[in-house]
Amino acid sequence: MKEKNVILFVRGEQSYDGTDPEVTELMTEGRMTLDGERVELSYEESELTGMEGTTTHFIIEKDQVVLERRGTLRSRLDFRLGGQCSSLYETPWGTMVVDVSTIQLAHRLGEHGGVLELRFTIAINHQVTGENRFKIRVREAARPAAGPA
Repeated sequence: MKEKNVILFVRGEQSYDGTDPEVTELMTEGRMTLDGERVELSYEESELTGMEGTTTHFIIEKDQVVLERRGTLRSRLDFRLGGQCSSLYETPWGTMVVDVSTIQLAHRLGEHGGVLELRFTIAINHQVTGENRFKIRVREAARPAAGPA
């Protein structure tokens, strides 16, 4: 198992029928763990995202991705291409069951970073709330310069 410090460039989009997409972008430090064909990306949320005290984890395997948030906010979303998965989503007002339908799932992640792309819809009480996209670019964090010998 290999662990690395990385820089994550996260772009999220939410689209609703007839409206322009709502876009959020974040650049943050995180960790990438490689274990065979499994890759995990993790980072701490901040006050800027409204989820301070929460750690976000993307667990990436060949044909599935799990998005878990742990801390002040807890949720788990499962993504499987061509499939629908029911997941729990915890909010300050209670826990909801949401259905996630994955439209696109692609990743090119390796030892030096790469890209993860997800496109999906979420339905709450069987009502689709719109289409969502995540694009996460990952690169190794710069190594600190060596000190004097």
